[in-house]
Amino acid sequence: MLLRVTVLTVVLLGLVVFSVLLAKVTLTPSPASEDIVTSNLRPGRSLRQYAEDYTFLAACKQAGGNLLLGVPFGLLLPFLVPRRLRMLSMTLLTAAAMILVELVQGALVTGRAFDIDDVILNTSGALLGYFLLGRRISHSYHAHAHAPRAQAVTPEAEPKAEERATPSRTKEKTLTKAGAKTKTGTHTRGTTKAKESAKAGTGTGRTRLTKARGASGRPTGDGAQPGSGRALLDRLRRR
Repeated sequence: MLLRVTVLTVVLLGLVVFSVLLAKVTLTPSPASEDIVTSNLRPGRSLRQYAEDYTFLAACKQAGGNLLLGVPFGLLLPFLVPRRLRMLSMTLLTAAAMILVELVQGALVTGRAFDIDDVILNTSGALLGYFLLGRRISHSYHAHAHAPRAQAVTPEAEPKAEERATPSRTKEKTLTKAGAKTKTGTHTRGTTKAKESAKAGTGTGRTRLTKARGASGRPTGDGAQPGSGRALLDRLRRR
């Protein structure tokens, strides 16, 4: 944000300074040229006049001055126009500004007249400045100016994705643990029931065996064993 404000401030100051210089150069009256200067609405007419009637240095000065007058447009306007169709927007703004200047010259300034060739030269100078330097520096500016927005949006989106993924993982872990506990409990219950069934079966078998022995008249317990002390006393008493 600070970079953007700084660059735009510098660009606006540059435009203000350039506008003052442009007004001084183009809107200064020239009474000596009042009888010579005529309006020109035919593209190329003044350029042919430079080539035919002017010396080489004078022609270069006249044409070169108009070219250089448009270069600042190609350097400064790309910072202010949208990134899309930047060259077209810059060209149209330059042409509109120079047409306005030429109209003011022809209507209000003494010794000045509207010349379409001046508009063409100024616009060509703006394109020259744009292709030489304005395109590169404005592209770098727009890339850096819009980069922080993309970086600010991405980290906010990533935590949301992680937050969405975390509950699902937690649910999966919870369900897995619950399933494991359920299986363990079922297995434990099954084992306990099997042990109880085995114990019940063993007890039932022993009870049946004891009953069978008692029914057959065989002694049960320690006192019923043959050869024991109690058995001998019982025999002696019976006799």
